[in-house]
Amino acid sequence: MNRVIPLQVSFGSIDNLIFPVILNDDSEMVLIDCGYIGSFELIKKAAMEVKVDLSKLTKIIITHHDHDHIGALGEFKKSYPNVKVISSFNEEKYISGREKSLRLQQAERIFKDIPDDKKEEALKFHEMLQAVKPVEVDICVKDKDTFDCCGGIEIIETPGHMPGHISVYLKESKTLVTGDAMVAESGKLCIANPQYTLDIEEARKSIEKFLQYDIEKIICYHGGICTERIKESIEQIVSK
Repeated sequence: MNRVIPLQVSFGSIDNLIFPVILNDDSEMVLIDCGYIGSFELIKKAAMEVKVDLSKLTKIIITHHDHDHIGALGEFKKSYPNVKVISSFNEEKYISGREKSLRLQQAERIFKDIPDDKKEEALKFHEMLQAVKPVEVDICVKDKDTFDCCGGIEIIETPGHMPGHISVYLKESKTLVTGDAMVAESGKLCIANPQYTLDIEEARKSIEKFLQYDIEKIICYHGGICTERIKESIEQIVSK
């Protein structure tokens, strides 16, 4: 039996509500994105509440290297050392720590323009990004790569929010897991916050690729599940 299970995980406040996704079948269990630093136990608890035993985890797909998507990756790898970490080729160097996080580079670049009374808060953000533990990536993927497990998994390259961002299409259930390519706000699909999207026009072009797929459900890491007016909503985002 193949299952797609979005986990609802609250990290401190409603603003930090995230939706990692579990995929499983008789032989594989895959987690898509894994939360902030310190969210390992929260994700584990959320999984237990839906009767998912994370000790059976075999793979973790990382959509991109933002801290809220990879913060707990080091703890997952420590607890489940045999799990295989998957990312795009372009994201691997940041996840492994071989190059400085693009989000940290962005934060450092704009620091001089931040008002003095906000600089202390900004520096704490820098420290949080620097605290993310590097983890080696086991499998690098590119556009259209597939995995023959959990009903069929297809990788979609969706650069824009980050240059190496990927989304995941689940063939059997016709479900799209967007990472941060799109977010849901009150059930409405939107492009991710432009403030944190490194190339907004490229992000829009990436979203246009979703029109090629037969999608009945979308799971956004920020905002959760959308099932209504999917094609129309995507077309509206692309046309703006």
